[in-house]
Amino acid sequence: MRRLDDDLEWYRALPAEDRSWVNLVAQAGITAFVTWYADPSRPPHGVGEIFAAAPPELTRSISLQHTLQLVRVVVDVVETHSDRLAAPGAERELREAVLRYSREVAFSAAEVYARAAEVRGAWDARLEAFVVDALVRGDVDDALRSRVAALGWSGRGSTLVVVGTAGAHLDEVRAADLRRATRRAADDALVGILGDRLVVFLGGEGDLGAAAMALLPRFGPGPVVVGPTAAGLAEATRSARAALAGLLAAPAWAQAPRPVHADDLLPERVLVGDTTARRALVERAYAPLAASQGSLLDTLSAYLGAGRSLEAAARTLYVHPNTVRYRLRRVSDVTGWDPLDARESYVLQIALAVGRLGSADD
Repeated sequence: MRRLDDDLEWYRALPAEDRSWVNLVAQAGITAFVTWYADPSRPPHGVGEIFAAAPPELTRSISLQHTLQLVRVVVDVVETHSDRLAAPGAERELREAVLRYSREVAFSAAEVYARAAEVRGAWDARLEAFVVDALVRGDVDDALRSRVAALGWSGRGSTLVVVGTAGAHLDEVRAADLRRATRRAADDALVGILGDRLVVFLGGEGDLGAAAMALLPRFGPGPVVVGPTAAGLAEATRSARAALAGLLAAPAWAQAPRPVHADDLLPERVLVGDTTARRALVERAYAPLAASQGSLLDTLSAYLGAGRSLEAAARTLYVHPNTVRYRLRRVSDVTGWDPLDARESYVLQIALAVGRLGSADD
């Protein structure tokens, strides 16, 4: 014990309770060694019971590296004082026996810590699944924040949510490998497997888009949807909901890229009943056009209604085709969607439809 105090600074810093547990473990080890040394012809026994006296929580206070340092100190003490401990002429035999037994103790310690790591890993996986499910459902409170912090989430930087299919062969081993991959890809990471869906929260100050691309092969077949970038847990909840709605709606857009952003699936999300997407189209397209000057809403409506023909729209509005073209450029400036692009004109057409439906309801 004096050598431990002298040589190991971390041992001196332990609380009294943990030091007492270490002493009990040391006494159990010495007793087991003496019992075995009385009959060294038998294989070492009692090694597995050495750590039984200590509570499992001790593995959190004392690492495996520290435990091996304890064993090393004990071996060194025995070697130093072998002339006093051993019978005359048996010093070498004692040293060899201590080395042999210390090897068994080291293996036993490694097994104890491996079991503790497996238990902690299983608990962390269950806690992580609970946290992801709560974030998806929007149950964000102080308790959830503490659980997220317990999983190592620092909360620095922004957050990105990526969803896709989990794949048919995502067993526990592959799930653990996926978690390691997400933690290598981003500063913060949470992984949730919700049925056949895989939900990944990425956080930090780095390039989260690049991290999402790096994880793309980890998802199963089918679309992968990236939610809007979020600043905090509450925003991450909305981002996750948008991404999951996008995953449901993505099959409606056969040419969708992989991954596809949830905001690029607003029309399809409207078709599956996503009220958030409907509200976004009204706020970002219909309402600005309705409030703008220069008949932009009427021009867009005429252009879409005329089969996206500038000349036909010009005849309907009794204006020159160049006027229609100018107004459509204004529509693009106001909304961010270009009516002359096939996909973006479809987005605008759905925006006009939901906007008119909202006006009719009012």
